Parts: sequence; structure tokens; C-alpha cells
Amino acid sequence: MTMEKGNIFVASKLIHVSLHEVENQLELSLRQAFVSLNPKLHPPFSLQIPNPQEYIELNKAIVYSVLCDSGSCKTHIKYLHALVTDGYAFFTSLLVGIVVELYSKLVDSAKVQLLWVTKEMISVLSVGIDDLVVSLLRRIGSGDYSDENLWLCSELVSLFLDEWDCLVEDLPLVLTSALYSFLRLLADHCRVLGIAKLDNVKRLEIRFCVKMFREQMHLCLKIGREIVRLLQDLVHVSEFREIWNDLVSNQCADIYQSRTSSRYFLLRISHEMETQLRFLLGNVKLGSHKRHQIWFLKKFLLGPEKETVLIDIVRFICCVIHPTNEIIRSEIMPRWAMLGWFLELCRQNHHIERSVKLALFYDWLFFDEKTDNIMNVEPATLLMVWSIPQYPHITHSLLEFLLHLVETYDTRHRDTITKGVATAFREIERKGVIRSLDIFLSNPALSQDLKKKLSNLLAPVKLLKPPPAIGPPSEAVLRECVTSELDRPVILHQYRRRKNQDKRTEAVRSKEANLNAEDQ
Repeated sequence: MTMEKGNIFVASKLIHVSLHEVENQLELSLRQAFVSLNPKLHPPFSLQIPNPQEYIELNKAIVYSVLCDSGSCKTHIKYLHALVTDGYAFFTSLLVGIVVELYSKLVDSAKVQLLWVTKEMISVLSVGIDDLVVSLLRRIGSGDYSDENLWLCSELVSLFLDEWDCLVEDLPLVLTSALYSFLRLLADHCRVLGIAKLDNVKRLEIRFCVKMFREQMHLCLKIGREIVRLLQDLVHVSEFREIWNDLVSNQCADIYQSRTSSRYFLLRISHEMETQLRFLLGNVKLGSHKRHQIWFLKKFLLGPEKETVLIDIVRFICCVIHPTNEIIRSEIMPRWAMLGWFLELCRQNHHIERSVKLALFYDWLFFDEKTDNIMNVEPATLLMVWSIPQYPHITHSLLEFLLHLVETYDTRHRDTITKGVATAFREIERKGVIRSLDIFLSNPALSQDLKKKLSNLLAPVKLLKPPPAIGPPSEAVLRECVTSELDRPVILHQYRRRKNQDKRTEAVRSKEANLNAEDQ
């Protein structure tokens, strides 16, 4: 990539680009500022206070020079210290933009410089430094054991250890984000053997996480109930065994009542993946979704160990992506259909399948109608309901897994979990997510043993009469989303006909209401 300045062509020193690639506007603006202001970036520096536009351009030029010229970076940062007027907010926002938009294209030397300047911004507690660190954490790929990814993981965990005192005092929530990320990464890293560089990363991750639990337990507990789900995958690691036993014995009851903030579920989802998931579940209609799913599969899920990110995707979809009523009523692909597809993808790996199912049902176990969101449990409900007519084995498998969790997940707090699951079912019916729980309790497609277990679970709970709900569930959408052998045109026709009938019914009711109002 080149930029013309007079008769001189200046190539980018910041990113790798292909021959015919369109120029990235952020990179271009940084490079233009650097070329324009390069003479001012050398001592002696001007003592004149820049106007707002000059200040913006100087920040851009310094960002570019710091990332591209390691020999002069300390000089340029000193210049930044002298002229800064906004607490480094704009400078840091440029770094965040680079991490979000350009990180995968950065040349190796720029990545090294990016970590260096991040430490500099921590030392001055720049405005927005927490966003920068979190953005870097999201760049650590799940199931990626390449040298570049392990280097980033090692550098970040070392950064947290090196800057420990400063972070504890001034940026404690950044440490909780780091703990969530590294606990989740450790669960995957500890399942892989024989990679020397990974072994070193694991030692650093364990050191950091254990230090957090030993010295800052109150910060660890701020993560909420997800901390239990993350730790349970590490009980086989000797360094965590005592921590686990202490947590389960003394603090689980309180932790289960503490809901995890949605911001944590973004930590293991890359920026590109988040964008694509939001697009799929907010814009893509059934019938045109298949090519988008295939692209998503090839981009993010193909490769050894890549499917581990499905666990994080499921938590993200359940707890972060909550569609509007307009989207729910439209033909846009629903969350439960996407989750059904993900479950199909991991059927061959039983460990991942169990973890994905736990991610799907985790909010059920401790559900409290006063604090928890019904949208967190809605997709699992609809996946079970819409599977019954044609795929009862899916419903049976999911419901059986949920009831098994009630009995075995934490026997010390079985009453709490029983109450949570029963409350979730009650709210699902009361709020009209489904018309009636009879669709499970009286359905001949499900085994008598399973229905009896569910009935016993719900017996202590007085189920409230729900408001009217949209018509009975259909198998059409699930069939379209999780199989490749059925007659899609017919299925989609049936699904769209249902949608059109609902729309016509709403129009008739609205017209009748207007006529009644006029009569009155």
C-alpha cells in the first residue's frame, strides 16, 4: 500500500496489505499525519500550544511513529507527555482503534511496540486504558497455538504480573477481566500437551490466576457465578484444587446469587466474531442464512481445537445478544436456531458438547426472576420446544441433560439449583415464551421417565397462568437450520406462511380496534 505525497510514494510501515486491498482509513489517516508532521517530531520540539486540530494530528503522527520506529519511540512519548491536554484520551482511543481494526494486519515489530506503549499508558493511567487492555485480551484466540498467539498471551499475562501493584490500586476491574480470560484459556491450554511454548504460557497463567485468588479474592468474586463454571474445568490442576475446595465449601451459596456482568462474555469473543454474530442474528433472514453460516464456520471454527470457542459463543449469544421484539417477530434467524446449529457442530466431541450444553443451561441453575433476565433462558427453551415435532431426540437430550445437572452439578446446593430451574420454567410460562409447560409434561414424544422427573421438579412450584402466546411451535425453522437433507423450499414456505398469518391476524385486530374506537 502506498500514499502519494508530491512525487513521493510512502509505503505503510504499520500493516501488511495485499496488492489490490482497499486502504484502511484509520491507517491512512495515521500515515498521512506522520508524513505531514514528521519534521516536528524531532528535537528541539516546539513549545507552542497546538490548536485542537493540530493536537489531533500530532497524536496521530506520534501513534504512527511509536509503532513503526522503536529507536525513537521513547523520544516521541516524551513529546506526547509534554503536549497532552486530555489525559491521553485521544491517543489511547487511537490505540484501541488499531487493536480492533488492524491488529491481525500489524507487522510483528508494530505488535511489539503496541505492547510497549500499552505499558506506558498504564504507567500514566491514561483515560481509556481499561478499554485498550480489554481489547488486547480479546485478541488472544481460543484454540490457536500459533507462535504469534502464544506470544501475545505470554506478553499480556506478564504485563499483568509486572504492573500488578498499579493495576490493583487503580484498575482493579481490568484484573478481573484478565482473570476471566486466563481461567478460560487455561481450561483449553491444559488439555493440550507437547508444545514447549505453551507449557511456559501455562505456568505464567497459573501463577497470575493463583495470585489473584490468594491476594485479591474480593476482586475474583466480582466476576459472579461464572467464576464457578470457569474453575470447575481446572480442578484437575493441582494449583487450583485447594482454591476450588475453599470456594465450594465456603462461598458458593453467595456466588450463585451473584449474576455475572455481560461485559465478561465479550472477553473470549474477538471483535470480528462479535460483528458477524450480531449481523447474523440481527439482519440475515432464514433462507439466505446458509452461506453466512458457511462463511462463519470457515472463518472462525475450522481447525484443530477451534471448536472450543463454541462454549464462549453460546454464553455470548444467551447473555449478550437480546433481540428486540421487532426482530423476534420477523423472519430473521432466531438465536435458538443458531445455537441448534452449534450443537450439531460439536456432536463428535463429547467434552465440547457437554461444555456447550452447560453454557446453554448455566443461567437456569440459579435463575432468580428478580435479578435474572428471561432472555438468557429463552433460546434453550425454544430450541427444546421447536425440536419436539420432528426431532424429539434433541429435546430429550437437552431436557435430560438439564435434569441431570439439577441432580449432580452441586449436591451441596441442590435445593438452590432445583429452585432456580423450577423458577426458570415458571417464568418461561408466565411471560409467554411458550404457551404451556404441558408441551413437555404431556407430550407423547418424550419418555415417561423424563416427564415424571420434570413433573417432580415442578411439583413444589405453583405455575401461574400465562398470557396468550403465538401459535403452537413448529419444526420448520429447526429443520432448516440443523439439517442438510430436507426439502428447504417447502419448509421455508410453511414458516413464512405462519409468519404471514400472524401478521394478517395482527392487522385485523388493529383494524377492529380502530373501528371500535371510532364507534365510541
